[in-house]
Amino acid sequence: MPYWGWLIALGIFLLLEAATAQLVTIWFAVGAVPALTASVFDAPPWLQFTLFVVVSSVSLAATRPLVKKLNRGAKTPTNADRALGETAVVTEEINNVLGSGKVTVRGIPWTARSIDGSGIAEGASVYVERIEGVKLIVSSLGQNKHYT
Repeated sequence: MPYWGWLIALGIFLLLEAATAQLVTIWFAVGAVPALTASVFDAPPWLQFTLFVVVSSVSLAATRPLVKKLNRGAKTPTNADRALGETAVVTEEINNVLGSGKVTVRGIPWTARSIDGSGIAEGASVYVERIEGVKLIVSSLGQNKHYT
């Protein structure tokens, strides 16, 4: 391939990399550099392509585990996570059919729905199973397997 072909490929890989939030094509951009260099020195096309494939593969193999580890990151708990596993008090009857229901956990009011679709009366104590969006999904203390 002529040098300008590798130059265009390098530009495309760099533009794609710049347009994405994660490392996607950087390894191919790295591989295109030695292929471009070989092309400038009139190396045969098979050597250019081999250099591209080998350098891209090696850079991918060498950096991918590190990139995956960095992208995983630490999960930062939020204040909402504090409600999980807590006992809450129903302050407005929970009725999934009508889309109504409120509870208070640690003094903070939340919209709530029951995990099994059953109604739960005002004043009842419930267990917070999970959070879906801005709603707590709760179960009656008698039904829940977590509460002791």
